[in-house]
Amino acid sequence: MNFGEYNTSGVYDELCESTGLPREGAETVYNYFNSLSLDELRARQKNLEVSMMNMGITFNVYSEEGGIERIIPIDIIPRIIRAKEWEHLEKGLKQRIFALNEFLKDIYSEQKILEDKVMPSETIFSSKGFLKECMHVKPLKDIYIHITGTDLIRNAQGEFVILEDNLRCPSGVSYMLQGRELSKQGLAKLISKAKVKSISDYPEKLFQALKYISGKAEPTIAVLTPGIYNSAYYEHSYLAQQMGVELVDYRDLIVENDFLKLRTTKGLKTVDVLYRRLDDLFIDPIHFNPMSLIGIPHLFNVYKKGNIGLANALGTGVADDKVVYAYVPKIIKYYLGEEPILNNVETYLCEDPKSRDYVLKNIEHLVVKEANEAGGYGMLIGPKASREEHELFKQKILQNPRNYIAQPTISLSTSPCFMDGTIEPRHVDLRPYILYGEDIHVTPGGLTRVALKKGSLVVNSSQGGGSKDTWVLNK
Repeated sequence: MNFGEYNTSGVYDELCESTGLPREGAETVYNYFNSLSLDELRARQKNLEVSMMNMGITFNVYSEEGGIERIIPIDIIPRIIRAKEWEHLEKGLKQRIFALNEFLKDIYSEQKILEDKVMPSETIFSSKGFLKECMHVKPLKDIYIHITGTDLIRNAQGEFVILEDNLRCPSGVSYMLQGRELSKQGLAKLISKAKVKSISDYPEKLFQALKYISGKAEPTIAVLTPGIYNSAYYEHSYLAQQMGVELVDYRDLIVENDFLKLRTTKGLKTVDVLYRRLDDLFIDPIHFNPMSLIGIPHLFNVYKKGNIGLANALGTGVADDKVVYAYVPKIIKYYLGEEPILNNVETYLCEDPKSRDYVLKNIEHLVVKEANEAGGYGMLIGPKASREEHELFKQKILQNPRNYIAQPTISLSTSPCFMDGTIEPRHVDLRPYILYGEDIHVTPGGLTRVALKKGSLVVNSSQGGGSKDTWVLNK
């Protein structure tokens, strides 16, 4: 009886009711793990970790001195999402991504949303993610955000809410895919019995989305990596291999007559689409950051002339600025005439004097974030921070209010994890992956990130968090 003493501690749990019994629809998974002996669970967890080590699935933990490359911890017990819940999530994510793409099309052309004063112009023009060089530069097929990783959490009522949008170079999809492959090694029969939706077609769906923007029957597609020292290099090489395309860096590419060329043993070959894993400012040292040693000189010229598809398009960072995030409900309403299906977390913009005053007075109860940071960096969790850290962040906010937002501290939902020989709840979030090609496709599942420390709310892999497989049930 592994769940005999399982205590949800009053927080919404993904598998169990507050009584400790399984949620409706999750009985098959619950009963399976409840029937295993602790020795069996321990052996399976160990096998999982050994397999992960052998596969070389790594991530760089920059929070540790010097940055340490390590295996991402993965938990044996999957996170369960029932069919009806997923249907709602899928609908809401498609709505959000479509609206954000419309927003990007507008911001880089007529800027009607600013003319109509739906949001302040200064919010856009002061954003680090807004590239004025991209004004009136249309990406192929008018699609900006081909690959999105949207972070969601559950609130105390069990409702999924959007925590943030990741539209630049979202990472983690390889860990989602490999997590499922690892699950199949030990839980294949349970996956079949529980009727879990497959995610194995993600690389093919990604390839088709990239092919679509090229407009060609047989395009040359490549994955552009910053190189082997990047924290997500494993993912870059994995996705290139799964799609059957070239993995390239700046040394493999050259611009010639406003086309991007790949150096091959048979001479130069024109590249039609680049799935880039470089930030905007590093991609072309001529037009952006002249200090970049990993960009391709004059690539922006190729892009401006419509001779290359870049996924994601340049300039998308403005739409995942955390200040712009606060306006997404209005963005959805403005472009689609609809109410958001998925809500944002309540957000205080420190550039607003009234909100700033509230944040400064209540900082010990809030989560404060930098507008353009990701991966858990530049963040203060008020209830867990010291008085000195509170004062430091207050000074930062006063010095640059535009760069900070604050949100209530939400106790993330929990999911059962096998920890130190027993099953205990740990806080989790969810990052589903959305592809925008000929249509919008939401992969049924996503990367469930786990805060491994008891009581911790920090789930980011780069901050030492772990992961677990996400099972979306068919019924």
